[in-house]
Amino acid sequence: MDTKIKNEIISLRKNSKTAFVSSVDENGFPAIKAMLVLENASIKTHYFSTNLSSKRVKQFLKNPKAAVYYCNTDEFKGLMLQGRIDILTDLEHKQMLWRDGFEIYYPNGVMDEDYCVLRFTAEKGNYYHGLKNIDFSIQEVL
Repeated sequence: MDTKIKNEIISLRKNSKTAFVSSVDENGFPAIKAMLVLENASIKTHYFSTNLSSKRVKQFLKNPKAAVYYCNTDEFKGLMLQGRIDILTDLEHKQMLWRDGFEIYYPNGVMDEDYCVLRFTAEKGNYYHGLKNIDFSIQEVL
């Protein structure tokens, strides 16, 4: 992969504050939700937090296939990643994503039983910019 494109992909991910996370609903249709970007280990691994009792978690437990989309609307850039979601409830990951103010959603703090972490592991992606779509494997960007 061209180094310039690789750097654009990494920069778009790094500078995004919101991601659009897609699951598959019980009828096989995509379901999309905007989520705050909190942490990522690399372009391959991304973390989000949500309620363990949520509809989205139920969908991921039945079908872990997912897509995550990042965009810069000012520059008409988009990054779609496809992969799988794992539901994590261990203290280490919950503490990693915990932020001041989350108490409004999780009154028992980081130990709240309804607080969980989604770990998205990307397998492949598509980058759009300048009227070009570039398909790639995650290994090409690492």
